[in-house]
Amino acid sequence: MEQIKSFFQNKYADFSEQDWLIISSKFIRREFPKKTLILKKGQVEDHVSFIEEGIVRYYIPKENKEVTFELTFSNDFIGAYDSFLTRLPSVYHIETITQTTLWRLSYHDVQMLYQDTEKGNLIGRLASEKLFLEKVKREISLLNDTAEQRYLNLFTEQPDLIKKIPLQYIASYIGITPQALSRIRRRIS
Repeated sequence: MEQIKSFFQNKYADFSEQDWLIISSKFIRREFPKKTLILKKGQVEDHVSFIEEGIVRYYIPKENKEVTFELTFSNDFIGAYDSFLTRLPSVYHIETITQTTLWRLSYHDVQMLYQDTEKGNLIGRLASEKLFLEKVKREISLLNDTAEQRYLNLFTEQPDLIKKIPLQYIASYIGITPQALSRIRRRIS
């Protein structure tokens, strides 16, 4: 729980001990084995989760392949936020890549925190803004950067963790084939 408290205080705002007691009482710790679907396409997302440890990917299942469009690492939040907000079924899967430990908040508890804590709405707004900015950054990278630059950026941001991600997921995430990724990796070695 200290990781979550530090995350909020370092990135957002201090909150009272009373608010922290309420917030921390709502989180539920869950462990998921490697390659576990946390959310299946067609389900409504009922949780936002903080990754204590692990790596998670978001992907769209296709007939011949899977399209990985997001990778999330320790000390960040995950969830099908579009489904969480709209209460409509998700159009993608969320899966653990490694053994993953999550601290989860239900939709009901998030709504309660917005109402019953002084900083709940502020934290929710700032977390939503962070997700929006990350999405824009990724879209701009896909439009402006070369595949090699996108790979190098990912490698720079997560040098140790990227070794734990299968190459086909990395290739899909940066928008290229595994063969093209192999050529990039040979060229920059």
